[in-house]
Amino acid sequence: MSRQNVSDLLAFLAVARERSFTRAAAQLGVSQSALSHTVRALEARLGLRLLTRTTRSVAPTEAGERLLRSVGPRFDEIDAELAALSALRDKPSGTIRITTGEHAAEAILWPVLAGFLPDYPDIHVEISIDYGLTDIVAERYDAGIRLGEQVAKDMIAVRIAPDMRMAVVGAPSYFARHPPPLVPEDLTTHDCINLRLPTYGGLYPWEFEKAGRELKVRVEGRLVFNTIALRLNAALAGFGLAYLPEDQASAALADGRLVRVLADWCQPFAGYHLYYPSRRQPTPAFALLVDALRARSRPAGAGERQPAGLPP
Repeated sequence: MSRQNVSDLLAFLAVARERSFTRAAAQLGVSQSALSHTVRALEARLGLRLLTRTTRSVAPTEAGERLLRSVGPRFDEIDAELAALSALRDKPSGTIRITTGEHAAEAILWPVLAGFLPDYPDIHVEISIDYGLTDIVAERYDAGIRLGEQVAKDMIAVRIAPDMRMAVVGAPSYFARHPPPLVPEDLTTHDCINLRLPTYGGLYPWEFEKAGRELKVRVEGRLVFNTIALRLNAALAGFGLAYLPEDQASAALADGRLVRVLADWCQPFAGYHLYYPSRRQPTPAFALLVDALRARSRPAGAGERQPAGLPP
């Protein structure tokens, strides 16, 4: 392949990924007009339109999408291999990009980074909070953090947290006005604080299990949030019942600001895993962070419901 083809392909990939000539030009350090000329020259040589251009947006055509999917990962692999050469340096360095949910970032990732980063001043970390099941290859993340059951089987997965439990909680002031629910079905008569996640296409159903019986209850209430902090604050203020990770409610439960119900219906489930593509060549910086996250976790206890294909 000629150098010109390599350069033109890199230009196309930048535009296709950024969906913008302006942002891609800034990323590559060239003018927008020069970048547009480069892409048009590539299209002319191939005899195919690769990008659909409007006054407001840029999007790959069918041919462009195929080229993006087939060629993009190969250049990413080359970048990863070059980055891995930093092992020859005295100090690990580089940028690590991770996509994760809010709870995992606050409860798992940040405590590790706070102790890890001071020892490695040349390592930079970018964390993107995203509730969607992001394609980490297409979006060029080094890794993602999700619950074990959400990790694709073709990924390398490293357990970084013990089993988790959810908790249904409400303030004493709320229970002064409403009788506590005895079974999950009773929640349909309560004012519940809902959670909206893009992966579910709507409101998140509250999940329960007891004696092998599994239930998903779609609750109703006046408030809907997409963050833990706001749901916790609303529950503390007595606006309704919230369904939260147990550790996020533990302090308020301990001092009596919240009361827990339906605890026997909230069973442990597989905790967080860090995952990344099997073909990825880990850089020294990334390998060090994986080791730090792995060291934080404890062996899973009895009764773990771990998805098939995931390492312990």
